[in-house]
Amino acid sequence: MRKKLFVLAILLLSAGVFLSAEESIETLSFSLDVVWLFIGAILVFIMQAGFALVETGLTRAKNATNITMKNVMDFCFGAIVYWAIGWGFMYGDDVAGLIGASQFFNGPMELDMEAGGFYKSWFFQVVFAATAATIVSGAMAERTQFKSYLIYTAFISAVIYPISGHWVWGGGWLANLGFHDFAGSTVVHSVGGWAALMGAMVVGPRLGKYIKGADGQISVKAFPGHNIPYAALGVLLLFFGWFGFNGASTGIATVGEGGIWSGLAIARVSVTTCLAAAAGAAAALIFSWVWFKKPDASMTLNGLLAGLVGITAPCAVVSPGAAIIIGLIAGVLVVLSVEFIDKVLKIDDPVGASSVHLSCGIWGTLAVGIWGNAPDDGVVGLLHGGGFTQLGIQIIGILGVGAWAALVSLILFLAIKAITGLRVSPKTEMIGLDLSEHKAEAYTGFQIFSNM
Repeated sequence: MRKKLFVLAILLLSAGVFLSAEESIETLSFSLDVVWLFIGAILVFIMQAGFALVETGLTRAKNATNITMKNVMDFCFGAIVYWAIGWGFMYGDDVAGLIGASQFFNGPMELDMEAGGFYKSWFFQVVFAATAATIVSGAMAERTQFKSYLIYTAFISAVIYPISGHWVWGGGWLANLGFHDFAGSTVVHSVGGWAALMGAMVVGPRLGKYIKGADGQISVKAFPGHNIPYAALGVLLLFFGWFGFNGASTGIATVGEGGIWSGLAIARVSVTTCLAAAAGAAAALIFSWVWFKKPDASMTLNGLLAGLVGITAPCAVVSPGAAIIIGLIAGVLVVLSVEFIDKVLKIDDPVGASSVHLSCGIWGTLAVGIWGNAPDDGVVGLLHGGGFTQLGIQIIGILGVGAWAALVSLILFLAIKAITGLRVSPKTEMIGLDLSEHKAEAYTGFQIFSNM
């Protein structure tokens, strides 16, 4: 009898230890996932500094303070409205596959695992929302009223980005269709790119950008950026932060079942991201060198960003070799797009934001349907025997999100222009927005000479 009781006690104790160990492993896995997502979010947050430096460096010195203020405040305003409204639209209870309708002004006080899941996801998503909004800043630089900027950047974070984001990442109609955008070539970059293009079109070109001659021909004047080292440092910061942007989009750090939504995918995502960026820079350098007879610095920097934007959607479902091809094409595409938007469409985009984020965002989304090779996750592209099915779905997503972002952005900018005004006065533009809008020079003690 004693032996039986002893054996039973041992078995119960063993079961308790086993259960305790199992619970400990689960808790440890959750903790690792939380830490990884926070590290990724912090890396993406650093990209805000990268955008500020890129946009400042590629514009004129008399507007440097204004550009910096915009990049600081679009995150600060965006974080508040995304918490209050945007998160609910993006991840609230689904309504007809079109919009979320719960979790507004959300944030549970309980510090349990469920609440921890909300907090880690919200913090990661708010830095994505800020990225989509800040893309617009560079395209509308040097002639936009600061107060108007604050209005539209908040609206992008609260409404435009979250609703289309719900379609893809919040369980909406595109997610149900099988549309694949791992880290946001469409959800983040194309949405920001469409808003940037519409904004630049509505606000109009900078004074002296397009000059009509006596023969009726329009000449295009270049306004070189005042600090290419700033721009280069900004691009490198963006490159650095992109490893969080793409890598942490796995959502977890633990191995789990494998596949693209597993910690195993982090390494592959990092490799494809690195190679596509390098290929984009190399392609833009060589292509612009042949075209302009000089190795163009700004085109090369934008080529690196083009490669990053292009690989953001397919980074988890393509091979390293495919990533290089995607980056090479993106690097050439961005040069062609900058020239087309500037000289054919006559839309003044001082930093090439529309070309980098819209043109290459569309390209990266299409690349999923061409090179995607993750059959276990339902993504098989044209070149791997999937036919045109995935490519067709990707095109539907591009058109659907594009129509939403372009139309709503256009209405937004036209409304702001009619109600509060969108553009500064010609005198203000000539003086520079630093002194006229902020009464603060970026380079106090230096005499700033303007080429316009």
